[in-house]
Amino acid sequence: MRYLLLGPMGISGAETTPAGPRLRSLLAYLVLNAGHTIPAERLVDALYGDEPPAGAPGALQSQVSRLRKSVDIEYGPAGYRLVADPEDVDAHRFEQLARDGARAREAGDPGRAAVLLREALGLWRGPALVDVADAPFAAAQSARLEELRAGAVEELAEAELALGGDPSELLPRLREAVAAHPLRERLRGQLMRALHRGGRGAEALAEYETARTLLAEELGADPSPELAAVHLSILRGEEARTAPASRLPAQLTSFVGRDSELAVLVRLLGSSRLVTLIGTGGTGKTRLALEAAARLPGEVCFVDLSASPRTALAVRGALGLRDSGADDPEAALVEALRDRAVLLILDNCEQIVEDAAALTHRLLSHCPGLRVLATSREALGITGESLRPVGPLDTDAAVRLFTDRAVAVRPDFAPDQSNSPAVQAICSSLDGLPLAIELAAARLRQLPLTEIADRLDDRFRLLSRGDRTKPERHRTLRAVVEWSWSLLSDEEREFAARLTVFAGGATAEAAGRVCGADADAEDLLASLTDKSLVEAGAGRYRMLETIRAYAAAQLSLSSRDLAGAAHTAYFLELAEAAVPELRSADQLRRLERLSAEHANLREALMRATRDDRPSALRLLTALSSFWWLRGLRADVAPVAAELLAALDGDVPDAPRALEGADFDLDFDVDSDLDFDEAYVLCVLAAGVGGAVPGAERARAARIVAERDRPFRQPFTAFLWAISAGPSAGAERPELAGADPWSQALARAGSGHLHLFHGRVEEATRDLSAALAAFRSLGERWGTATTLAGLAGVSGALGETGSALACADEALALFEELGCWEDVADLLRERAELLRAAGRLSAARGDFERALVAARRAGTPAALAAARAGLASCPAGDAGAPPQTPEAPTPPLP
Repeated sequence: MRYLLLGPMGISGAETTPAGPRLRSLLAYLVLNAGHTIPAERLVDALYGDEPPAGAPGALQSQVSRLRKSVDIEYGPAGYRLVADPEDVDAHRFEQLARDGARAREAGDPGRAAVLLREALGLWRGPALVDVADAPFAAAQSARLEELRAGAVEELAEAELALGGDPSELLPRLREAVAAHPLRERLRGQLMRALHRGGRGAEALAEYETARTLLAEELGADPSPELAAVHLSILRGEEARTAPASRLPAQLTSFVGRDSELAVLVRLLGSSRLVTLIGTGGTGKTRLALEAAARLPGEVCFVDLSASPRTALAVRGALGLRDSGADDPEAALVEALRDRAVLLILDNCEQIVEDAAALTHRLLSHCPGLRVLATSREALGITGESLRPVGPLDTDAAVRLFTDRAVAVRPDFAPDQSNSPAVQAICSSLDGLPLAIELAAARLRQLPLTEIADRLDDRFRLLSRGDRTKPERHRTLRAVVEWSWSLLSDEEREFAARLTVFAGGATAEAAGRVCGADADAEDLLASLTDKSLVEAGAGRYRMLETIRAYAAAQLSLSSRDLAGAAHTAYFLELAEAAVPELRSADQLRRLERLSAEHANLREALMRATRDDRPSALRLLTALSSFWWLRGLRADVAPVAAELLAALDGDVPDAPRALEGADFDLDFDVDSDLDFDEAYVLCVLAAGVGGAVPGAERARAARIVAERDRPFRQPFTAFLWAISAGPSAGAERPELAGADPWSQALARAGSGHLHLFHGRVEEATRDLSAALAAFRSLGERWGTATTLAGLAGVSGALGETGSALACADEALALFEELGCWEDVADLLRERAELLRAAGRLSAARGDFERALVAARRAGTPAALAAARAGLASCPAGDAGAPPQTPEAPTPPLP
């Protein structure tokens, strides 16, 4: 969450912002002290002043309880603490940026100072604490922040004057600041200097006379020595009109996003002589380079290499040097730049990267005052090169960019709750690529927003109308990607095209196996990464969806079929190998491996549902326990429903086990496939939300009821019991396998059934035996499930302490596994125990945590249950003093 105080109060990332003046005042004070514990007495003083009412401590507790619905507040013996990083508070962020900007200017780095101070002042959206101006603490805090804001304005003006840019851009802001603070002499002096540099010396001298008169009338004082010195320097002509030589293309649109990247780049250019911005086409490398250069003092020269056969010729033309007819134009460049302090921007180096690298190395070696900022889709590969990857925009910046460009073509466009989801969907679908987002926004001239969002499946046709003045390779989305594609070798193109069968990225090993390049996969992936066609991180390689769509279109039908079949086979092998490990001490590691491949596993299941139903059934069977443990059933339910519909014509009314079946399927049966079990699991997977028709569910129930041997997947009986309810037939011993985990699960299931029927002693016996077995195996899920059952046993016996201890241990295990639906269910049960014990504050805290977990699980039933529990639980402990609330349980990680 981000907390906003510099203007209208708000909480970015929260469902609601607290209403009511007292509640907002409490929140504002906690936010101002984010991360620090505030004693209750101090909070009362902040809210009520020197004469608080008699019930103030109780009212404070009630207000804190209400605030906890929106924000995370901890309570301890020392007081209350808002759990938030000061970096997430705009006021704290402003102060830090303003301090860093002032230090940078004092250290002689005006470019970095200007970037930091612009970011700091950009956080302001209006008067500070405007919503809580009547609170006793607000006036002093507001005045302090406003004073810091005025100081930041002065520091920014000083940095921009030092940069020597065009004073006409600075003058409006300085006039506005002087009007707001007419007695601040430093601001007045900066306005005088800017006027004089802009050739308006008479106005500068008039400003001094205005200041002298105002100081005399208001304070009975003369101008300070500092302001008098500025006046004297103007009279003597010492404040000269200066502006560095610059050859930068003027920009016609605003610069949106990347403020932190811009600040880092400006700082880096102060310490490194060669910086290369690398990234795929359309990420905005050129614009970022130009924005950084505009914030640096000195001479700047921009060189576009996209249409030049030689780097030296393009640089010579950009510098305005005549053709001397020399045999070595590079030597002429060395002589021209040897004694000059120049920032050279080499744009689009990728098409002649070796030539650009050679010239850059030679110039930097012989011209000590030269710095080079290059943009390229691959690195120059020179020793001493500082690389700065430029990736897609984050969601907030992408939405701001779309909105900014949309307003330019449709002035009536305004982001609101009705169109915000569509804008976010467009930006997400386009990978946050600035060029693609600008092209999409431009289509608002002809198409409604929803149609743009719906047509992004054919993005290259939709985004085919660009700026006529831009180079051909930047006019359309297709041209941008084609430019990168043209720089690949034939082998790289074929490998990249096959790589598109991966839906969620790939490891090098998976890419090699599936794309048919085991030996060369790592080299090919490294080359594609270097050329910005593939992104690498955490041992995985992925394509932006725009690049993936283009590359997939280059894949022949036969190659697509081969790669798709290899993809399905690879992930079927991965899923089946994971089944026994999901019941072992290695459970967490295997869950993480499968979670990383969830998108690929789902893609393989979808493809197999269309083309290879035996493999689809095997894959679904192997993954059922993983989906349950990770709470992903809702995500795969539509695919399972499609598979179930495809099977419907192949299955008789009462299917038997595959062996000896007297019906024909329209596909070859896999001898390793237990069709009956796969059918039951398919019904369960498709039935999330009750979407499975009764006939299929009845068919699955008959399979379970008539089965006389163990299921191959020990989870099958458990999942059926959870879905169909106790006494549904799944608890029969003959359905359990002979391995220790299956036996432990059967014992746990028996214990849960006893508990359901109120047989507490038998439940205790079976659950305790199951717990010992699961602990000996080192398996977490079974241990947690059994502990949850034992918590229920203790609760039934009235042993609240023992029940809470079992529930706490189970919660820790479920949270470690990421079983958020189980976490939500157990937190609600824990809350009911606490409520029965009269500990209402703690119970309410657990209901609130259950709601958080239910949102993470994303299942409607869990959400509804958590909301109902929270609505039914009042605040405050029965019989407890209002000023001593129950300490809440720790927040979810």
